[in-house]
Amino acid sequence: MIPFDLQSHSTVSDGELDAARVVEAAAAAGVRLLALTDHDAVDGVDAALEAGRRHGVRVVPALELSVLDHTRGDLHLCGYLLDHRHPTLRQTLLACRADRAARADHLADRLAEAGLLVDRAPLHARGASGTAVGRPHVARAVLDHPANARRLADEGLSDIGAVIEAYLIPGKPGFVPRPAPTMAQGIALIHECGGVAVWAHPFWDLDSDAEVGDALDRFAAMGLDGVEAFYTTHTEAQTRFAVAEAAKHGLLTTGSADFHGFGHPRFHTFGNFQTYDLTPDLGPIATP
Repeated sequence: MIPFDLQSHSTVSDGELDAARVVEAAAAAGVRLLALTDHDAVDGVDAALEAGRRHGVRVVPALELSVLDHTRGDLHLCGYLLDHRHPTLRQTLLACRADRAARADHLADRLAEAGLLVDRAPLHARGASGTAVGRPHVARAVLDHPANARRLADEGLSDIGAVIEAYLIPGKPGFVPRPAPTMAQGIALIHECGGVAVWAHPFWDLDSDAEVGDALDRFAAMGLDGVEAFYTTHTEAQTRFAVAEAAKHGLLTTGSADFHGFGHPRFHTFGNFQTYDLTPDLGPIATP
């Protein structure tokens, strides 16, 4: 199978490299089939496609859409092979980014109530430029504010991920839910734009086989096309379970290392996921 990695992120969302450099880095790592999946954004796709032609990488037009599930909360849905210029998609993503920008201010308010200061200027600048604003950017603003240094050191919070886990996930003092399309609406949107809808990293968001199995039963009935069974944090047992559940519903099985940049503490290497001798089924995503 062609070496593939079907999630990566650029500076358009929460990655460290611009879209062209993401593709260049992927090519250097031996990836030949790549998806740039920025959060709620496709602004880097054209640059990625052009860089792919230069570096011998087939780039799949894609994105990672934040969606809501009434029982599981905030989940992620990847859309592959979609028309990234589709007007409905563009309008939806503009609304999503506006929601993200507003939520960043609400997150900052909640963090201030918890005693942490946030420099909002870089958050507002991203929002004004139309670039996605997310929890990683809010966490970065917390880390960069000198007034927080002593407290963060006392709490052992030294990177973006640690701040998010301590303050910005459900049940923590800084968390604010955000409006987003439902899973069914997200699947329908991706299909309207000619794309393939794949549930991203199921065991990143859910904890148990039972939860993932139940969710896949429901999402398959909504028209889901695939699941990211092969993922950098999935264990062998989780991977095998996801593949078996996908087979029950005739779903595709994709994979990724979720590259965010060389400096990211977790998602810094292309191809860093295991298949455990199972065969991914990329379906039309792998078709030239």
